[in-house]
Order: sequence, then structure tokens, then C-alpha cells
Amino acid sequence: MKVKQINTGIFIDKKEVIAVELSNDKGSLVKIFNYGTIINKFIVTNAKGDKQDIVLGFDEFEGYLSPDYLKDYPYLGAIIGRYANRIKGGKIEIDGIEYQLAQTNGEDCLHGGVEGFDKKVWDIIDIAEEPNAKVTFQYFSLDGEENFPGDLAIQLSFELTNNNELILSYSGDTDEATAINLTHHSYFNLSPTGGNIKNHIHQMNASHWLEQDTNSVVTGKLLPVEGTHHDFRKGKAIGEGWDEKMGYDQTYVLDKEYGSLTLASKTTETNSGLSLLVYSTEPVAHLYTSKYLGVKNGKGGIDYNEFDAFCVETQHHPNGINIPDFPSTILEPDEVYSQTTIYKVVSQ
Repeated sequence: MKVKQINTGIFIDKKEVIAVELSNDKGSLVKIFNYGTIINKFIVTNAKGDKQDIVLGFDEFEGYLSPDYLKDYPYLGAIIGRYANRIKGGKIEIDGIEYQLAQTNGEDCLHGGVEGFDKKVWDIIDIAEEPNAKVTFQYFSLDGEENFPGDLAIQLSFELTNNNELILSYSGDTDEATAINLTHHSYFNLSPTGGNIKNHIHQMNASHWLEQDTNSVVTGKLLPVEGTHHDFRKGKAIGEGWDEKMGYDQTYVLDKEYGSLTLASKTTETNSGLSLLVYSTEPVAHLYTSKYLGVKNGKGGIDYNEFDAFCVETQHHPNGINIPDFPSTILEPDEVYSQTTIYKVVSQ
């Protein structure tokens, strides 16, 4: 097990962007930038014995800063915070005080505002090679950042095991009641040649999905997947019965005990023989099949187009802070925020 730090010589807000590579005894490698804790590479050995990178990104860090990329910014591989997904009207209320957040998606707030945790340079506070390759990042979000209340300290560790598990462990605390809903936005493609993911077989342990309004904001209503194309309980091709123009951009309520670490989804691709299993303590998983993806000059100079990747974004219910029936997304000063998500790759 090895950890390697690579200085890029690029500074943002007077902090250097550093890449951290985690490798295990099986030859797998995960590369993470401290900028936005971006997962830049996740290289594994497929069933044919070939090395394969299963996440989208850029060969060089500068790609994440290019104007063309930021114009239709897809959050490739980055953490999302303080609050994942959409908040209706960009409004939240905590202890009777209303806060107006940035309206970055029509009238709604998307993925934490104008400049979320994905555009911050995090501090590297710990690395370890035993028992597993591991790095821990930390970021302090000050009171008023993106108009969220409270000084919030977040730690996020990435740990690569010899079972090809990438374990993401989040923790956080605040000095004032605040809203928090973190997730990670990696774009996966398990095919050796990339391209459209409609033939990937996807299984999701969810009997309900969350209704959305016309701007894709969760309304609070749970809808059964039974008898609809949203039913992934037994597994099926992602493109089977889907809306060919829109694909998937919906949140699924996982069938589980709240807070327990369980299997959220399993996605398999026949040609590579690879399966991605996602485990999480979070109550929901948002499935996004990259309808709005349009990235030029990705890895190897390849363009990434719509439906060229899938995301499984484990989190609390989107817009949950405005829906009392949903699990709370308010963190109090005497509480500790904690969640775990595991990406496990299996070669068959």
C-alpha cells in the first residue's frame, strides 16, 4: 500500500493544488486532487487483465479550470457542499431565521451555491500507508460562506483497500446550527472503450423515488417504482424503458434502516466484466446519467457527451431542509456530522 503526493505548482487562493495517489497491492490506483477533493483517476484491472480507468476527468489539472469546462460546469469527480442537489427558491430556515442562498439553477440553489466546496483547496492533514493507503483532507467553511450560517469544519478521508474498496468517510462540526448535505459527484463508465452507458446493468435497492417539480426540485412526495421504468430492484439495463431524451436525474429512497451501512446500488458492464458496488450510510441515492454532460478534451483528448457516464450520489433527501417529513439536514453545535460511502470494484 502506497501514498504519493505530487505538487502541481498551481496555486489557488495562495494554496497549492496537490495530487495524492493511493495504490494497493493489486495494482489499483486512485488519484485525488486537494482542490474540490476531485477523484481524477480510479484505475483497476478488468476481467481481461487490462488496466482501466473508470472515472471521467482530465489528463492535466488545468482542464478543471478551463473556461470551456466551467461554462457548463458538470462537477466532474468533486465533493458537493454545503448542500447537495437543489434547494427550492434557494431559501432555508433555521431556528426561525430565513437565509436566502444564491439562485444558481433558475430560481433554485444547486450544489451549494456559486462557489461550493468543489472549488476550494482543501488542507491535507494526514496520510497513512498501513493498514490501507489513506489520505484525509480538511476544509473550514466560515460563517456566511454562500450565506450559510455557522463556522463549519469538514474532514473527508479516502481509503483504498486491497479489496478494491474506496472508502469515503466524512465528519464535521459547527459552532452554530447550519444546513449540511454532502455527496461526491464522480462520473463512472465501466466500459473499456467508454461511450454511452445505456447498456450498463444497474440495480438499486429502492422501492420509491422522489417526485420533482419542473425544475427538478424534490417536492416531498414519494412515488412507488413498482410498474415504472424507475424500478431497478432486480437490475436492468440503464437504457431499458428510459426517457431517451432525458435519461435519469432522480433521487431514490433506499430500502434500509436509517444510518446503517448497506448496499445502495450495483452497476455492471459486460465487456469489462467490472461491477461497481456502492455502499452508504445515507438514506437516498441520486442517479444521474449525464444528460447535460458536454466536456471537450477529456482524458486522451476524448470528448464526453450526454449519457457517457453515470453518477450515484449518496446523500440525504434533496430539498429536505424545506420538507419536515424528511430526515433532518440541520447540524447542531453539539452534534457531529458523519457519513460513509464506499465504492467497491469487482472484476468477474
